Amino acid sequence: MTVRLRVAPSPTGDPHVGTAYMSLFNLAFVRQQGGQFVLRIEDTDRARFRADSEQQVFDMLSWLGLQWDEGPDKGGPFAPYRQSERLETYQPHVEKLLADGHAYYCWCTPERLQEMREDQQRRKVPTGYDRLCYGKTFEERAALPGCSDVPVVRMLIPDDPPLHFTDLIRGEVNAPMPDDQVILKADGFPTYHLAVVVDDHLMGITHVVRGEEWISSTPKHLLLFDWLGWERPAFAHMPLLRNVDKSKISKRKNPAARLTWFVEQGYLPEALLNFLGLLGYSLPSGEEIFTFSEMSESFDWTRVNTVGPVFDLDKLSWLNGHYIRELAEDDLAARLVPFLTEAGWYDGSAEHAALLAGSVPLIQTRMAVLSEVVDLLRFLFVADEDFVVDPVAVEKSLVGAVPVLTAAADALEPLTSWSTEAIQTAMDAALLDGLGLKRGKAYAPVRAAVCGSTIAPPLPESMALLGKDRVLRRLRGAPVL
Repeated sequence: MTVRLRVAPSPTGDPHVGTAYMSLFNLAFVRQQGGQFVLRIEDTDRARFRADSEQQVFDMLSWLGLQWDEGPDKGGPFAPYRQSERLETYQPHVEKLLADGHAYYCWCTPERLQEMREDQQRRKVPTGYDRLCYGKTFEERAALPGCSDVPVVRMLIPDDPPLHFTDLIRGEVNAPMPDDQVILKADGFPTYHLAVVVDDHLMGITHVVRGEEWISSTPKHLLLFDWLGWERPAFAHMPLLRNVDKSKISKRKNPAARLTWFVEQGYLPEALLNFLGLLGYSLPSGEEIFTFSEMSESFDWTRVNTVGPVFDLDKLSWLNGHYIRELAEDDLAARLVPFLTEAGWYDGSAEHAALLAGSVPLIQTRMAVLSEVVDLLRFLFVADEDFVVDPVAVEKSLVGAVPVLTAAADALEPLTSWSTEAIQTAMDAALLDGLGLKRGKAYAPVRAAVCGSTIAPPLPESMALLGKDRVLRRLRGAPVL
């Protein structure tokens, strides 16, 4: 048997981090087994459909290096891979379910269904469709209140549905009793529950890997597989990613739920992949830092956690800092360019390229995310006329610092060799020996005046990169002078 797995996001907004999480685990198993990974777009929710979301899914998964073998953009033997292009595929199966007595038409209006649910809640009985339409013709149903002209199609759940099934991660699972789920909407589009079963079968999906929130829907899907005479796939329900307060991570509550947010903040794809893997999986060695290949080679469903992991951004930032430090300097410089360009400071000239290359060794160990380069190197790239000292730095480091700044400028001005060593030697002589200050106390106001902040790369190296003229102008033109 050829192992075939799929991920099936809905294009209803910015891609969710859960799509990457599921794709990672699907792909790790697929690559270990030598199978195929399918990307299918489930776009039957036309009310929430967003035209640009599909391309964002492609872009974000590609950025992470999670490449699929078949999909809307690549084609494949089971095309099309968009559900909206497969509508004629579902209708024959709906008709079979109706003919076999496993489904029925329902004409209830949304208003009538809402009233029904509210009544059930008042009476504190289980909510679910009350089968008012079951066994009735349209004429019989039209004689009763709350009847729509266009019906939906519902499953007829038997008294003994398959509530128990084996999960690759959780072992034996007991799911709750389902109600008569709608499988075909009034607009002719299938619901997720029908479309996912039909597509998984027709596309030869052997393992369905999805979030644990779908455990309650599994009995419905097993029924559909059985009714349509198809072999059931294996199921694995992953633990949900959670916020610090243990709630499900969502784009409404947490910006990190958006995959694009990680690009905007400057997380490395290799760090995010490692983090997502670490959230749900542990290597036999116990190592926390591992590559996709290492995860795939050791993959075992029994090593997947069953408890919903907390999305700890501090841990991700620590991992990201590790991966930043592992980059070659020219690679890191190239990844920093978009952030400096977006800030409006980097013009791609040879001068700017040289400044960036010279500054990378100074900041590589100081960054947790790439976007921090904007604050760290602002002093270096911003035009002199736009340079300002952070008011916090003025208050914290420059008040009362006139003698220090004057002594530093006077010591640096005669230098004929503008090197890191010469700068440090001159400042130490003037400030440590001359004024009797400790280095931290002496360098703080100089750093604030030259770099505009209390946080900056190593000071003598930064001054060497900035150049003598610019350093002297900033020292002699500091806000306190």
